[in-house]
Amino acid sequence: MTIVKDEAQLREAYRQMIKAMLDRRVGELDALLAGEFTLTHMTGYRQPKREWLEAVRSGQMRYHAAEEKSVDVNVTGDTAVLVGRSVVTATIYGARGIWNLQLTTRYRRQHDRWIAVDTIAATF
Repeated sequence: MTIVKDEAQLREAYRQMIKAMLDRRVGELDALLAGEFTLTHMTGYRQPKREWLEAVRSGQMRYHAAEEKSVDVNVTGDTAVLVGRSVVTATIYGARGIWNLQLTTRYRRQHDRWIAVDTIAATF
């Protein structure tokens, strides 16, 4: 595959993840994430995939809106790092807020598609 095609696929995978978060489509999120996926929150807590998906499913973590600001991709063979910046409105464990959120996600190619291995959330 060409780098340009890989970058386009990675951007699409990232946007699918964000849309699934907003729509609380946990099954779709599950399919986009590796079994060992973790989400490291701004607090530093490294949350396992199953725990995060349950928090999304139950509404403990509710994503209301995400306004994309930038998406940068770096592909190296069958691995990639994507840095997405968005202004995100969310209610996290009862506290609603708006964050300038940067998600740094590592991906690996798996059966001709890109799957998220882990994400680190920070502010920008």
